[in-house]
Amino acid sequence: MAALVASRTALLRPLARHARLGLPARCMSSAPSDLRRTALYDFHVKNGAKMVPFASYAMPLQYGDVGAVASHKHVRESVGLFDVSHMVQSVIRGPTATEFLEWITPSDLQSLPAYSSTLSVLLNENGGIIDDLMITKHAPDAFYVVTNAGRRERDIAWFQTAIKEWNAKHDPVELEILADWGLLALQGPEAANYLQGLTSFDLRELTFGKCAWIPIEGFNLHVARGGYTGEDGFEISISPSETVEVAQLLSKSPVQLTGLGARDSLRLEAGMCLYGHDLDEKTTPVEASLNWVIGKRRRENPTFHGHENVMKQLKEGPPRRRVGMIVEGPPAREGAKILDPESKEQIGVVTSGIPSPTLGKNIAMGYVKNGFHKKGTELAVDVRGKQRKAVLTPMPFVPSHYYRG
Repeated sequence: MAALVASRTALLRPLARHARLGLPARCMSSAPSDLRRTALYDFHVKNGAKMVPFASYAMPLQYGDVGAVASHKHVRESVGLFDVSHMVQSVIRGPTATEFLEWITPSDLQSLPAYSSTLSVLLNENGGIIDDLMITKHAPDAFYVVTNAGRRERDIAWFQTAIKEWNAKHDPVELEILADWGLLALQGPEAANYLQGLTSFDLRELTFGKCAWIPIEGFNLHVARGGYTGEDGFEISISPSETVEVAQLLSKSPVQLTGLGARDSLRLEAGMCLYGHDLDEKTTPVEASLNWVIGKRRRENPTFHGHENVMKQLKEGPPRRRVGMIVEGPPAREGAKILDPESKEQIGVVTSGIPSPTLGKNIAMGYVKNGFHKKGTELAVDVRGKQRKAVLTPMPFVPSHYYRG
């Protein structure tokens, strides 16, 4: 029992004093010395992973001879396991933690129930997105936060600067980085059945966006229901000493280890943004069609970073909008120009694009000038010097299957 309590306490104890996917063409059998490794690096290599540099980490692209498309389909039809331990896990705590987070994000965290999560955005002073992040409320004075690996240095520096400024005028908050903690994503329609076989906790009580400490075969793990694929699933945070054992436990049949290649195609079918491609510091949540992260109460009395520009765009409309599209012919990749088919004027750019393994069509995400963003609008995309028809379509491209009870 002491060991179980220790795992939970690590996320909540007082502060200790002391990408995705511009995938390279080449793969490697061992990581260069300048790349970080998650606790599962040796586990991946042992299981035949092809490791590639990603967000300063050596990460699995795929495993053995199982290609990205086959892995993608397995997650859609059964269950896959992803190592996402490169993500930055942290805890922000203190008597004014709620107010602090509402200062640097537009989310309504006062109204967020305990042990519930929300997607949010960390904003700069112009309302641009420094990073997208998941915020989980454990208590009004304690939040578990997950940010992107590729933004590690930028995010941590921003948090530290903001905390210093905040603490000069308010009751203090503090940031603890959960260094070397594991994070696994179990995703797919069979994820709940598989995990239920390992725990006495009734997973029907854990609906989408909720989290709990769950006993799993002798481990006490922080489990959040949700994920990046559009399927039902769980994201499981694990202390460093237990990460390998838990990965072994969660990777038995029918679970299939799944790498970055399938993760990217799954997230795009689900209409999810990838930071550095679909989001950046010059993009506001309004432009990114993420208006819903701006809480109703926050709009009535906006005090968050960059609220002047964000509120202006909410009222008057943004200069551009994120859209989804189906593209005829070859797939439209990142950087492809989006054109007005009549005037031939460039009106936007593709930020992500793939052949969809589920739909058998080419899908893409990008930004177009405001006014060209309506569903069903026919545009053109310049693919290899030829104009291809692109029809704007709502996202997600593939219906989501989140468990809501």
